[in-house]
Amino acid sequence: MLDTLKMYLEFPFVQYALIVGVLIALCSSLMGVTLVLKRFSFIGDGLSHVAFGAMAIAGILHITNDMLFTMPVTILCAILLLRTGQKTQVKGDAAVAMLSVGALAIGYMLLNMFSTSSNISGDVCSSLFGSTSILTLSSAEVWLSVGLSIVVVAVFLIFYNRIFAITFDEDFARSAGMRVEAYNLLIAVVIAVIIVLAMNLVGSLLISALIVFPAMSAMRVFRSFKAVTICSAIVSVCGALLGILISILASTPVGSTIVAVDLVIFLGFCLAAKLGKR
Repeated sequence: MLDTLKMYLEFPFVQYALIVGVLIALCSSLMGVTLVLKRFSFIGDGLSHVAFGAMAIAGILHITNDMLFTMPVTILCAILLLRTGQKTQVKGDAAVAMLSVGALAIGYMLLNMFSTSSNISGDVCSSLFGSTSILTLSSAEVWLSVGLSIVVVAVFLIFYNRIFAITFDEDFARSAGMRVEAYNLLIAVVIAVIIVLAMNLVGSLLISALIVFPAMSAMRVFRSFKAVTICSAIVSVCGALLGILISILASTPVGSTIVAVDLVIFLGFCLAAKLGKR
């Protein structure tokens, strides 16, 4: 098995997959802690369905690089969701549920009506649960993912103190002169970018697991925001690495394997927490 793994690691497409997978996992874990603590984790699920609908439209329009269409649409929906969720009668989880189901239904309907592919079910399944496209990334797609990941990490580090403040007490942050709405908007935009990046890795239905599981695992053991964030990043990166390697060796779906590994890690942290209390 080690010899087989060593052989696979010599191929550029495997190296590209590992690089992009690790970066996406790192970005997801950093913002995942904030989303879980602010009880915004359901937003990731809603935006992932929006990304699926946008990807379907991009395919119908024959846009070669669908990320150029999917990312602006997802970011725009993140902004609209945050704005309308705060100022209209349709708020919170209701707005997300409506957007999520609507985008998913429209995307599937358009794929059935206008798709030129002979395997619509396979295309939909790949978009929802991830596919082997993570193993067929071009160098341009890798560099784009690297660039966007660097931007996400830089934004988190630069605004770390402000994100920490609005995560735990928005009223205090507002009284201290912070522009809470602007930082919430920044978080929503960053999450939209992460979701679009993760579409090729785990699929639209499994993106929430990539955001939530590492954060929840770290919270079983640690209590401070900094410790939880660091542990979540380590757990997420290790889970992505193990998931991709297991997927290559066992020929299993990449996204499902990564989520399964994250689930096992979460159960391990739960057990460790119980043993620690005893």
